[in-house]
Amino acid sequence: MNKTRTLVALGLVILSAGLLFLGSGCQKNKYYYNTGLVFGTYYNIRYEAPQDYEAAIQAELARMDSSLSRFNPASIISRINRNDDVLTDSLFEIMFNTAKHVTELSEGGFDITCGPLVNMWGFGTDSLTYRPTQHEIDSVLQFIGLQYVDLDTSMHRIMKMDTRIQLDASAIAKGYACDIIAALLAEQGCENYLVDIGGEVVAKGVNDKGDKWRIGINKPIDDPTGQINEVEEVITSDNICIASSGNYRRFYYDGNERRSHTVDPRTGYTVNHNLLAVSVVASTGILADALATAGMVIGEEKALEMIENIPDAACLLIVAEGDGTRVITSSRWTYTE
Repeated sequence: MNKTRTLVALGLVILSAGLLFLGSGCQKNKYYYNTGLVFGTYYNIRYEAPQDYEAAIQAELARMDSSLSRFNPASIISRINRNDDVLTDSLFEIMFNTAKHVTELSEGGFDITCGPLVNMWGFGTDSLTYRPTQHEIDSVLQFIGLQYVDLDTSMHRIMKMDTRIQLDASAIAKGYACDIIAALLAEQGCENYLVDIGGEVVAKGVNDKGDKWRIGINKPIDDPTGQINEVEEVITSDNICIASSGNYRRFYYDGNERRSHTVDPRTGYTVNHNLLAVSVVASTGILADALATAGMVIGEEKALEMIENIPDAACLLIVAEGDGTRVITSSRWTYTE
């Protein structure tokens, strides 16, 4: 049974539920703290280890960048988008197969070929100069859909039915990077760590004070500057993969109509429903990341239905209601009191 609670909204509530790391400290034989920028966002990584693994962490992040970053012209995904003759690697193949799985789970709500539509609405590499017409949207929808792309893992090649198809891993890469760094730390014998990349988190064990890790889910406050961070819920866990998505930081007004950065790949239009933010816990960071994005596209009822049908997954939804919001959790959500 879903748990529903009415909350008071602060200002206009329309953005994404980012994850905010709540203090942990660093020490105890010894705790290291590495921070920096990757994929156009930040990373904060804390772990207990006999030495600093920052160089190894940066090497793994660089490996992911060379495979999945569309901002790196030499990356595998960028070369695929240019229709170059390029071999895929294991990072790309895991990303692609996970994306295809979530596309099926969400009945097309999640789709890594959606980039041209996002760009058309002014949230990609181009600036919006006018509202796209139905004809223009229809012309782009002709080559949107992961069903038009195949991966041959034996030959390590991508095959596209239309050369205009573009792949974009940005809705899945941060959670995946959390998995990769967590695996690196585990291989080095680390039992206590928290990996936070752009608000997606994989954590295990305890912090330097011996307490479980505490992770905050932001209130969906209407603040495009990203300067206001108020916590909606606090999660306490010693073993978790969690990601969030929402619409309260990236939007613009089209006349009196608000346009969010979440675009439904099935219709070509920006979503228009009362779901403000989604946080998903899953077995891996990559799966949690993709499911959170999918939930924002398909809306409250379908998102709950999708998560309930996935073993080991749970979600927390923040939904607009009148002048406030309410929090809804799936039946397996046990991370907050």
